[in-house]
Amino acid sequence: MKLINYILVFGLSTLTLHAQEKKDMGRFFGGFETNAQRYLEFENDENSPEYFRSNNYLQLNYEVKKWTFGMQVESYEKQALLNYYPGFDGTNVATYFAKYKTKKLEATAGYFYEQFGSGMILRAWEDRSLGINTALRGGKVFYKPTKDIKFKAFYGQQRSGFKVSEGHLYGFDLETNLSDLLSFEEADFEIGFSNVNRYEKIDQSMVLHPSFSPTTHAFSLRSAFSQGIFYSSFEANYKSKDATLNRITNSISNDFINDGNALQFNLGIAKDGLGIDLTLRRTQNMLFTSERIPEAVGLNQSSLDYSDKVINFTPALTKQHHSNLANIYVYQAQAGVEFKSNEIMKSGETGGQLDVVYEFAKDTKLGGKYGTKLALNYASWYNLPGTYRAVPAQYETNFFGVGEKYFSDFNIEVKKQFSENSRASFLYVNQYYNKPWVEDASHDVNTHIFYGEWIYSLTKSKSIRVDVEHMWADADFKNWMGGSMEYNFNEKFSVYAMDLINYGNTKDKEERKKHYLTIGGAYRKGATRVALGYGRQRGGLVCVGGVCRFVPESTGISLSFNTAF
Repeated sequence: MKLINYILVFGLSTLTLHAQEKKDMGRFFGGFETNAQRYLEFENDENSPEYFRSNNYLQLNYEVKKWTFGMQVESYEKQALLNYYPGFDGTNVATYFAKYKTKKLEATAGYFYEQFGSGMILRAWEDRSLGINTALRGGKVFYKPTKDIKFKAFYGQQRSGFKVSEGHLYGFDLETNLSDLLSFEEADFEIGFSNVNRYEKIDQSMVLHPSFSPTTHAFSLRSAFSQGIFYSSFEANYKSKDATLNRITNSISNDFINDGNALQFNLGIAKDGLGIDLTLRRTQNMLFTSERIPEAVGLNQSSLDYSDKVINFTPALTKQHHSNLANIYVYQAQAGVEFKSNEIMKSGETGGQLDVVYEFAKDTKLGGKYGTKLALNYASWYNLPGTYRAVPAQYETNFFGVGEKYFSDFNIEVKKQFSENSRASFLYVNQYYNKPWVEDASHDVNTHIFYGEWIYSLTKSKSIRVDVEHMWADADFKNWMGGSMEYNFNEKFSVYAMDLINYGNTKDKEERKKHYLTIGGAYRKGATRVALGYGRQRGGLVCVGGVCRFVPESTGISLSFNTAF
C-alpha cells in the first residue's frame, strides 16, 4: 500500500505540472524507476526466502525562483534485489533537501552529494545498479567570489540504508585557477586543496583506553595543467593515524594504528587522431569509512562488503570492457590494509594504466575508405613492497617497487567501418587475475579472450548487432564461449538474446556446465523506457565504472521501468 500511495503522488505531481507553470509558481520535475525480479531459482541465499523482489525510486523536485526542494522515496518490497545492502528494506523517504542558488552562492540543507578532487578523500554519490547511496545529511555551502576561485564547505552524517552513520563528517575544498595570475595565454593551470574530517566517539565496545584520536583528518593537494595537445594532473592525499580494521575479526585495537596516503599522476597528449594517456597511482591504508567498525551482516560478511559507509572513492583503473567474458575476472582496487593469513598480507596497491588510441585516416592503405581506429590498453596492479608480519600485525612499505602481483590486463581493439551500413570491431584480451589475493580463492588465473562484433544498419533506425566471444582460462572455471544478437526494429523497440556457456568447467559437478541464456526486449518513448527479460544470471562481480558488487547465481524474470518528467 505504501508503494501504491507513492505512485499516486507521482501521478498527481505530473498532472499539476503544466498548471503550476502557467501560474508562474515554479515547476515540478523528477522521475520514477522500478527494477523488479521474480526469481525462479537462486543459490546461496538461504536467509532470503522471498522470490519476488523489487527496488523502486520516486524522485520529486519543486523549483521556484532561486529555491529548489526535493525528496526521494524508495521502496524495497518485499525485499531488495539479491545482494543489496540489507539496510535497504521497506518503504520510506530516503533523502530530502532544500537548496538556494545564486550566481555566486549555493547553499543546501538536508541530503546532498559531493566530491573533492578525484574522490580519494571524499565522494558522496549514488549508483542504483550497484546498490550504493552514500549521500550526506547535513549542510553544504558553495561560494564562487570570482571566476577563478571556488570554495566549498560541508557538515553531515553519511546515509546507510534509511539511517545515517554514527560518525560525523566535516571539511572544505578550495580550488583556484592561476592562469590569469601567471599570465598564461595558451595554458590552463589549476590547484586545489581539500580537508575532510571524521569524528566518531570511541567507547569501550570498540577498544579499551584508545591511544588514537576520535577525529581522523584527511588532506588532499592537487593540480592540473594543460597546454595545446598536452595535459597533466597530480593529486597527493594523506589520512592521519587511526586504528586499522582487522577484516577477519571485524575489530580494531591499539596494536595496529597507521596513517594512510595516496598519490595519483596523470599525463596525456591528444592530436591528429592520436591519443596517449598514462595514469599511475599508489595507495596505502586509504580505506576511509564514516564508522570504524562495519556492521556485521550475515555469515562472514559486513556492511563494508556492500560499500556501505565508505567516505572516499578508489575505483579500479583498468579498461572497462564491453565483452561479457572479459568481465568475469575483473579487478577491484585494493586500497586498504588486509591481513588474511601468514602468507597474504596487503597494505594497498601500486600500479597504473596506459591507453593509446590511433585513428588511421580515411583513404589511406590502413584507413581504407572510412578510416580505422586502433586502441591499445595495458593495466597492471601490485601489492606494496615491504616487510609484513601477521602477529603482532604490522608492516613497513617501500615507496618504490612492486610487491605481489594482483592483476594485469593487456588488450588491443580494432574498429573498422566497411561501408555506409556495416561496421565491426575486434578485441583481444590477455588477463592475469590473482584470485587468492583478491578474492580468497585457491588459484590464480590466466586468460586469453577473443571478441568480435558486427553492426549492420538496414535503415536509419533499423539495425542488427551480433557478437561472438571465447575465453581460454587455465584455472578456476576454465573455458567459456558466448555470443549475443540484438535487433532494433526502430528507435523505440529492440529485442536481444545472449548466451554464455562454461563448457570447460572441470572444477565442479558436470551439471554446472550450463548455459547462461538471457532473452529480452526494451521499448523507449521520449523519457520513458520499459525493459523485460528472462534468463540465468552468472554469479560473480557486477561492476560499473571500476566499482563492483557481488551477485549470486540466479534464474528469473526481470522488469525495469524508468521515466522522467
